[in-house]
Amino acid sequence: KVYVKYNLEKEAMRMFRGEEASLNAILRTGTVRVPKPVKLFDHPGGSGGVLVMEYLDMSSCNSMQEQLGKDVARLHMHNTDLLTSTAKAQSRITGRATLSSATASDEQAGDGAEERESSGAVEPVDQFGFECITCCGFLPQDNTWCSSWPEFYARSRLQVQMDMLEKNHGDREAMELWSRAQLKIDGFFSDIDVRPSLIHGDLYGGNIGQTTTGPVIFDPASCYGHHEFDLSIGGMFGGFSAAFYAAYHVRIPKAKGFIRHSKLYTLFHYLNHWNHFGSGYRGQSISLLKSIAQ
Repeated sequence: KVYVKYNLEKEAMRMFRGEEASLNAILRTGTVRVPKPVKLFDHPGGSGGVLVMEYLDMSSCNSMQEQLGKDVARLHMHNTDLLTSTAKAQSRITGRATLSSATASDEQAGDGAEERESSGAVEPVDQFGFECITCCGFLPQDNTWCSSWPEFYARSRLQVQMDMLEKNHGDREAMELWSRAQLKIDGFFSDIDVRPSLIHGDLYGGNIGQTTTGPVIFDPASCYGHHEFDLSIGGMFGGFSAAFYAAYHVRIPKAKGFIRHSKLYTLFHYLNHWNHFGSGYRGQSISLLKSIAQ
């Protein structure tokens, strides 16, 4: 069996390419189950696209929340663990090089490369962004690589949403608040070192499930970002139990500023919903902008 998604809109292939790339990136980590993409092609009707994936017989994720928490934490730690282990390996090689001849040093470096190749290891990513455009809903997300998380989040997530609001709604209060709020973003991260984690990007109750063998996440809009971002939309729309959060935070404890970060990340989702569905989400967006701008 396969599961087929299709969309007749002209930008559907862009949306599906981002989903396919996100699923494959998560698959390569081996941390949490996602549907495996099978084929992506233009819709035969002449417009739109078709994404074919493996079929998974899923139900609501009720009895496997603890395991889901463990698996999502493993996903979020996968790249940061790679960065740490790579740094340690490079340090060891550097240390040995000071005690060895140039020839011996070259041999050691070659051995390490062969080991990584034979193991099929995923290479660590040291920047924020993603390999292609992704879509949260139907709106495209700029994933241009950036070395700074606050800069990436302000430029490629919040500013994009605010530009759409200005174009489509011309909301002067929102724009004035944003002009002040954006100046505060760096300060949200002054006490922590954010390292790139592969995140799902739209992780709420509607995008999780379970089979008889374990939990599943799907419909990702991934990037390498701050792992805490993935917890924000779940706080808005639910779908996660206390068992999920307890298991997750055993692996990744709450960092300093967790509550403040949550407000900043929830703002994106309210703005995104405002741009998708209209002014019903304006009140929450304005409230968060005021809180952040203080």
